[in-house]
Amino acid sequence: MSDYSKNIWFDGKIIPFNDAKIHVMSHCIHYGSGVFEGIKCYDTPNGPAVFRLTEHMQRLHQSAASFNINIPFSVEELNKAAIDLIKSNNVKNCYLRPVAFYGFDTLGVHPKKCPVQASIATLDWGAYVSKEALKKGARITISPWRKFQSNAFPASTKATGQYLNSLLAVQDAKSRGFDEALLLNEDDSIAEGSGQNIFIIKDGIFHTNDKNSNILMGITRDTLFKLIEDIGYSYKIDNISKEELFNADEVFYCGSASEVTPIREIDDHIIGNGQAGKLTIKLQKIYYEYMKVTEKVKKTRKSLSHIEVANKKTTLTIVVPETNDWGELGEPPSPPKLIRQNAHYLGYSNFMTTRVADESFDTSIPEPLNDDVPDSWEDL
Repeated sequence: MSDYSKNIWFDGKIIPFNDAKIHVMSHCIHYGSGVFEGIKCYDTPNGPAVFRLTEHMQRLHQSAASFNINIPFSVEELNKAAIDLIKSNNVKNCYLRPVAFYGFDTLGVHPKKCPVQASIATLDWGAYVSKEALKKGARITISPWRKFQSNAFPASTKATGQYLNSLLAVQDAKSRGFDEALLLNEDDSIAEGSGQNIFIIKDGIFHTNDKNSNILMGITRDTLFKLIEDIGYSYKIDNISKEELFNADEVFYCGSASEVTPIREIDDHIIGNGQAGKLTIKLQKIYYEYMKVTEKVKKTRKSLSHIEVANKKTTLTIVVPETNDWGELGEPPSPPKLIRQNAHYLGYSNFMTTRVADESFDTSIPEPLNDDVPDSWEDL
């Protein structure tokens, strides 16, 4: 209980933690009929910032739609609820857990008139696997339990009931002394962790599997694609075999909770030199630079999602139109190039957090930076 905050947002209201209750006959308890998200909020010198809040709430709605769960709150309302809750609980670093589910009306697999309810909680989760794993690498095992296939469950959703698959995998892993589990598909190809996407690195190229591998299309995974390019490397998306996994130079998990977690051992098979890989740690460092700004942040325009990009000399907030519509500009340039461009082009990046600490945004366009900004993240 001590890890949780004093208040919870529940069905449109912020209420005391102990007052957030549902009936034991609620449909979600009996049939696992709920969807959820996991979101990280980071403390910055400019106040708490939530990592890609809008995309997480959009995915919550998309997951719900797969099961005909009609969430009675819009993405914008859920965004505001998360922000209000962070303020109410007076937290800086936290993990947010939004969930929507069928409540109580009648029993039976078909929900009929069961109401859809929603809540958001904040908690202090810390390192998802362990602090040691973040630094030295995790020990994982290939689970005897296979990942459910997309023709059984929509694999791209985060639904409560289907996570029993992950529960079985991680319970088995922990019982045998490992930090985490890795699930395979029916054809023996690599799927994902119990709650993470996976990357391998071979000869300086990052590899991750595609949607046909029955994986969640992770938001952190999507962010890492751009970060990998920013540090001067490339990535490929394709199926990953066990042979490729065991012969990789480096392996790591990623996710909003797991962030970037190196893997040093798989079923007593040593990966690389048996330590957290150098490129993985480099990517992890850059990831934290995005999430945890180390210098004063410039103000940004109101109502736009953003991410703070830090370097030695200055910190710039890149603002992002939530439509992700670049129009005639085409694909957005990478952040190092963005920093050099004039203020009109500061709005084009795929990396987003949502500022929550201060609503008094400056609506003016920021001043362009000078030319002493590094060309690449090597100089960070």
